[in-house]
Amino acid sequence: MTVRRYDAIFFDLFDTLVHFDRERLPQIDLDGRTIRSTAGCLHALLQPHAPSVSLAQCYDALAASWKEAERLRAIDHREVGAPERFRDFFSRLALEHATLSPDLATVLIEAHKAELSKAASFPPHYGPLLRRLAAHYRLAVVSNFDYTPTATGILEAAGVLHLFAAVIVSDAVGWRKPRADIFRRALVATGADPARTLFVGDRADIDVEGAHRVGMDAAWINPAREPLPEGIAPPEYEIRDLIDLEPILGLQ
Repeated sequence: MTVRRYDAIFFDLFDTLVHFDRERLPQIDLDGRTIRSTAGCLHALLQPHAPSVSLAQCYDALAASWKEAERLRAIDHREVGAPERFRDFFSRLALEHATLSPDLATVLIEAHKAELSKAASFPPHYGPLLRRLAAHYRLAVVSNFDYTPTATGILEAAGVLHLFAAVIVSDAVGWRKPRADIFRRALVATGADPARTLFVGDRADIDVEGAHRVGMDAAWINPAREPLPEGIAPPEYEIRDLIDLEPILGLQ
């Protein structure tokens, strides 16, 4: 294999650097159904301010606010940040944001963040790999997510945050991958040349397509050997695990 020389490596976050396990979310029971959701902890925090709101109403509003955020994101890849989503959540519960405690939204967002973070796992062999890569390349994270502190908190808990020259999350940019805006923000933040940058991610339609739009090479993490979606240009590399980067980069 011909070894390409890169100066920088950018990574997607979820299902690339960390894996999200929904079964690690808190469990709630509604109408005989067992559901994994943060709604239980949010409901407990909301109760002193809105005692008439039931757990079922809280769950339904939370789920509906997520679906609405996803609908808006699908239109043009604009990010719907956590504050905007929780304003929608309050509205669905018929709670006037102006009449609530000023910091209630922040409290709920932080609680939601804490529970989501517990459901994220960082494979043990990724830490040593990232440290080896950081000795040779500028590293950055480019992630679609609605709340930057969740992303940075997960990386900090894994002990690798300091290895990244930049962590660019879509809520801070206003646009999501595959839009070029978020990739360009990372290029500016790191001073990297797109022609000498490799992007690593698990979504061909978002990560590979987006990286190619700004002139980056792409490595597609495809452990299940899924077919490349129609209309997507093939990535320069297809790998099963991050450790497969080492022979590509000539580090073995």
